[in-house]
Amino acid sequence: MSKTTEMIAVIRHYKEETGKTEVDMHDVARWAMLHGWHTPKPKSPVDLLAREFSKAAAQEVRRSSASGRPYRAYHAVTNATSSGQMTFWVDIDEAPRKVMHKSLIHRREQMVGDAVQLSFDAEHWSLSHPNEDPIEIPLDFTEDVEWRRNGEDEEKAG
Repeated sequence: MSKTTEMIAVIRHYKEETGKTEVDMHDVARWAMLHGWHTPKPKSPVDLLAREFSKAAAQEVRRSSASGRPYRAYHAVTNATSSGQMTFWVDIDEAPRKVMHKSLIHRREQMVGDAVQLSFDAEHWSLSHPNEDPIEIPLDFTEDVEWRRNGEDEEKAG
C-alpha cells in the first residue's frame, strides 16, 4: 500500500471516529500522531530557506516598460536529473527562449490538468445529486482573461 493510500485511509478513519465532514488537516495530523503515525523527518534549514526563497521569487512582479502590464519576474523550470527532478528559477528578463518556453508550457499544462480535474469533480457532484441543478463550470477562459486584462487597464486609469 502506498503512503498516499495509507494517508487517505487515516483521513477516512478520522472522519468516521470524529463524525466530522469538514476537516482541518492539522487536526488529522495531530489525531494520526496520537494513533501512532510516524512524523516525517524535518526538512533541513537549507531546504526550508530555499522554499522561502522560491515563494519570494514566485511573488516578484514587475511592470513591463513595453506594455505597462505586470509580469512575473521569476519562473520555475523543472528538469529531470539522474537523481530525480530538480527545479530551478530563471529571471524572465534573462531567460533564453527555449527555457522560458518550457516554463510557460509547463504552467499551461498545470492549468489544463486543473481544468480537467475540475470538470471531473463537477461532473461527479452533479451525477451524485440528480435532484439538484448540475454544477456547470465553463472551461473557456478567453473572455475571463480578456476581462481581467482590460480591467487592469481600467484600474490604472481610475
